[in-house]
Amino acid sequence: MSQEFDSPAATQQAEPATGPPPGATRLVTWHDDLVVWVDQLGWLRTVNDWLTAALGPFRERHQDNLALELLHGGRWVGHPLHPALSDLPIGLWTGATVLDAADRSPAPQHGLDAAGMLSAAGILAACVTALTGLGDWTVSNEQDRRVGLFHGLLNTAALGLQGASLGARMTGHRGTARALGTASLTVTAAAGYLGGHLVFTKGVMVNRVGWAIGPRRWVRALPEADLPDDSPTAVEAEGRQILLYRHRGSLYALDNICSHAGGLLSRGTVAGLTVTCPLHGSRFALADGSVGRGPASQPQPVLRTRIRNGWIEVRGSQPAPRRPATERT
Repeated sequence: MSQEFDSPAATQQAEPATGPPPGATRLVTWHDDLVVWVDQLGWLRTVNDWLTAALGPFRERHQDNLALELLHGGRWVGHPLHPALSDLPIGLWTGATVLDAADRSPAPQHGLDAAGMLSAAGILAACVTALTGLGDWTVSNEQDRRVGLFHGLLNTAALGLQGASLGARMTGHRGTARALGTASLTVTAAAGYLGGHLVFTKGVMVNRVGWAIGPRRWVRALPEADLPDDSPTAVEAEGRQILLYRHRGSLYALDNICSHAGGLLSRGTVAGLTVTCPLHGSRFALADGSVGRGPASQPQPVLRTRIRNGWIEVRGSQPAPRRPATERT
């Protein structure tokens, strides 16, 4: 019989353990402790709940809007825009700091110098980057959302410090401008560290099915009689979670784990041979797995299907290699 399986996202969204593993030291667990501390900030949870209540319904009402999807990068870019754009303000503000450190001009100067131009360009880039980050934040969940909010607040503080630095620079207060610029870059580095945690530790906004290729042979997935027509059904074959769907005698099989955030497609709805992820509303064509609507940017892997001896069988994209005919044991 068919059954539902927990998604990897559910495991990732679980509350973290509060104590270090046996034998661990603070030297190797401080980063875990830092994330736990951030996640437990009461005021952060309050702000998170308020923003979620305000922005969540807005995103759901306008999730078909092309501009909103482009904030994520979407089908046309192939991956999120925010990580790439974040390099711009970091690089520009770092350049401004380096120019300030190398400048030995004895007298204060009014207006924009070379460092000021880099600072101003970084501010503009940071505003665009913040918009894409906000778009990604609205399709995150649980601890990832709270840590992401703290990451965004740090970046906002860095942007404010950089703006104050630019103002001081234009009025001739070069020493103050340099100090504020250095402080801004320091806060930006802290925010970037948390952003790295979200991507590399938690796997936020990465392709959740990028390595899904099996089964490498034909495997029985479900008795044919147990698959009703026009009803998305979850099965498992050799450890891979699969969505089966039958419509007018045609069988369709996709990886059941949404490529965007790990939601179970079998819990979503199907209309016009397009399945909608229940987690964030991404849409995929059952025929070829192509993305019909974001925030997903990568298609769903498609599995081959056949019916043999009353069983629905599935196979992934790579069959098992055959043994050479001359092989001896």
